[in-house]
Amino acid sequence: MKRLAKYVLFLVSLISSKANAQGPPIFTDTPIMLGLEGRGIRTFGNIIAKENANAYVQIFAIPYNINHKWQVGAIAPFVSKSPNGLTSRSGFGDMKVFTKYQIYQKDGKAKTMRSLIKITETLPTGNTTEMPTLGSDAWQTTVSLVNGYITTKYGIYGEIGYNVTSTNLPDNLIYSIAFGYPLLPQKYPPNQLNLFLELNGNYVFDDIGNNLFLSPGIQYIAGRKVLFESGIQLPLDAAAPEGQQTDYILRIGTRILIF
Repeated sequence: MKRLAKYVLFLVSLISSKANAQGPPIFTDTPIMLGLEGRGIRTFGNIIAKENANAYVQIFAIPYNINHKWQVGAIAPFVSKSPNGLTSRSGFGDMKVFTKYQIYQKDGKAKTMRSLIKITETLPTGNTTEMPTLGSDAWQTTVSLVNGYITTKYGIYGEIGYNVTSTNLPDNLIYSIAFGYPLLPQKYPPNQLNLFLELNGNYVFDDIGNNLFLSPGIQYIAGRKVLFESGIQLPLDAAAPEGQQTDYILRIGTRILIF
């Protein structure tokens, strides 16, 4: 009986690992809420190089699965800014809380298609009384639809959402699409190397314009409980004023399944 239980557990783990074989995208959200995208911790650092400043943001994200369709979580960013001609400042930026709920799932042999609704609330917790500011000084609500078609050979992901602000900041439309390709044969426990190519953007209303980034990246899954990833965002279109545009954003991070 114990041997049978171990065998069943192994099959469940194997199916779960194959359904998530290439891992979640680096910059785009995923409709998968199992494994390294749920019940764990994610942390990554963003090195942001702008024409008039440099910044470093360390993100800590903790998701928790209420059940297999419903997830809640919180995101805390630690921000360090170094504008040209100003004193550098560090501290926690705007905190976020979010919830995800799966609305569609269709599984096939070694493939799955899923969709979920995600709601994110940004809290104006970052200090805005001193320069440079560490927050937006605005409540923000984002509602987005996240989709994914994932197989053992590749994954296609997409996200589109609308962000509403509480102050005179303009609303914006966010959008992303990602393609993932595994470089190593599938096996269990996972030992997977994945390539990603993503497009991540947002259109800012009030005639401000569009921001669009090309985002290649690489990811290594080292077993069931940890992955390492890195990617760079290169601007293709920028709505920022001259002299304030982003040169690149470099991301290095890890995800750990802890409970």
